[in-house]
Amino acid sequence: MPNELSDRCSVIEECYEFMLAYAGQGLAGGEGNGQGGLIRDFLSRAAQALAGLENAYASVVEQRGLGPAGPYAAYQAVLARDAQNSLVAVELVLVQPTISSQLIDNLNASIHVRALLTDLFLIDEILKGSQNQKSPAGAAGSAN
Repeated sequence: MPNELSDRCSVIEECYEFMLAYAGQGLAGGEGNGQGGLIRDFLSRAAQALAGLENAYASVVEQRGLGPAGPYAAYQAVLARDAQNSLVAVELVLVQPTISSQLIDNLNASIHVRALLTDLFLIDEILKGSQNQKSPAGAAGSAN
């Protein structure tokens, strides 16, 4: 993935990985445990990465001249919705006075976060494929 999109995706994925570890620690959420500040930092960086994620995707699609345009534009709308829904969930967690492992476990389990991660994995595979071929000609039904 080109830099801006890749950087945003990396921040989001790193946050998710940290959340998995945080959720498994069984922390009650007191900021004094040292992890409270870290989880807030990861979540804040993920929130920044989520804002405008769909525009970074659109830039890559345009730069690479991917088409036909209709499916890519439609997927941009899906990505925008999933990113916005995930951002709302992350921001809700961030305004809590304490962030427990259970709260993060519930955020991890959120269908919104899972949908977004799946979006990112799908985009990554599509963009990897677009580097190797310019058009989908022969892709359907070919068993080379």
